[in-house]
Amino acid sequence: MDVEVPGGVLAVQEYPGTSEPVLVVHGISSQRKLWLWLRREAPDVRLLAPDLRGRADSFEVDGPFSMDRHADDLALVLDAAGLDGVHICGMSMGAFVAVHLAARHPDRVTSLILVDGGLPVVPPPGLTRDNVAAGFADRLGRLEQPWPDLDRYLDYFASTTGVLLDRNDPLLREYLAHDLAADGKVRLSPTALLDDAADLFFEPNPFARIAVPVRLSHAQWGAGPDAPPFYTEAEVAGWGERLAEVRYLPGHDHAGTIMTRTGAAATAELIRRALAGHPRTANGNEAKDPRA
Repeated sequence: MDVEVPGGVLAVQEYPGTSEPVLVVHGISSQRKLWLWLRREAPDVRLLAPDLRGRADSFEVDGPFSMDRHADDLALVLDAAGLDGVHICGMSMGAFVAVHLAARHPDRVTSLILVDGGLPVVPPPGLTRDNVAAGFADRLGRLEQPWPDLDRYLDYFASTTGVLLDRNDPLLREYLAHDLAADGKVRLSPTALLDDAADLFFEPNPFARIAVPVRLSHAQWGAGPDAPPFYTEAEVAGWGERLAEVRYLPGHDHAGTIMTRTGAAATAELIRRALAGHPRTANGNEAKDPRA
């Protein structure tokens, strides 16, 4: 499905299923094939998966780039699909976009499933608006040259962003192939990457205003073993009153929260519980209404 948005046309893929539709939103340097792992674990769940502007098949859609712009784009995706309120699942930056969508278009969002993102985040030590590129050097490195073949690109990805992923996973090859244009260049706008990163880390996060149930999974590590996590357990606990359910994923890093069988299965479980309207938290206590 192609969806007209300001500045161009977003590419959106639908994975059919028997459930209510779930809008899934990928991360900052990713694209819609991120959800192949979730599809493998939950083939019955109907997914609506866009490539966000500046990425993959939506690469030609220019800026401005921000969480609010992506959120408004997604509202147009829901319009085009004839959908009102839906469950939204976002990973990493996609989780922040989902939060902004719930804040800007509250009537369109039934619940949120956040995968290692979405909650207010403290920028890594030393990261500023002016040097945000330093925090994404591995992603920017993908853009420096055309890749002569998929194997060479896989080698780079596996040594940087996906250090704990199974290099032989066929889904990983399919995912990375969607990044590449016919000339071997990665279809990721550096402007989109850097503008979105600056917005994510340094603009206000509306999470505290969200009035729908929120479920979260989060990893033990960042990019690779022993790397600082996106959220510590203490930080997540600080938002406990706002979270209907939490899944902590020990032994997983940021990418592994969705690009592994176990990470995708945890996400699938949270989605199923959201679809079922399950009222209880991970520890068995009654979930509190975040609007209270």
